[in-house]
Amino acid sequence: MKLTIQLAGKSREVEATRVGERWAFAIDGKRVEADAAEVGREIYSILLDGRSIEVRLAQVGSRLRVQAAGREWEAEIRDPRKLGRGRAGALEAEGRQQVTAPMPGKVVRVLVEAGETVNVGQGLLVVEAMKMQNEVRSPKSGTVERVLAKEGQAVSAGDALMVIS
Repeated sequence: MKLTIQLAGKSREVEATRVGERWAFAIDGKRVEADAAEVGREIYSILLDGRSIEVRLAQVGSRLRVQAAGREWEAEIRDPRKLGRGRAGALEAEGRQQVTAPMPGKVVRVLVEAGETVNVGQGLLVVEAMKMQNEVRSPKSGTVERVLAKEGQAVSAGDALMVIS
């Protein structure tokens, strides 16, 4: 996935590639060693060059508020695939999306069923990990095509939980 991110007045080309359960990143063509995991609702733990950084995200209109290391920035994310369609900056995923477990744990609640219409950001199910409950949210507005997880089921990070179309 290639994105252009406008952050602190600078434009950066970011490419993220999923490699198994991990992500590989390149910023302006330079490879960056990083590992990211969603640890809560819009809270991520990022391991960058051996340092752990907690990043909090919040959508504010078409922009994204980013808080990390005691600082705060406003970011705008542009997906080049959407520029020609007049929807630059949209954060909603497009097309059929497979929703995966963000971490190993146990599915404690399934909030939607197949055939149900959902909105971007709507809670789909709850995964418990290390005694914390994490709500997995929809990456797009659409219809729940398939529910692959059941309450009580143990899941590993990256396991398919649902399909949204």
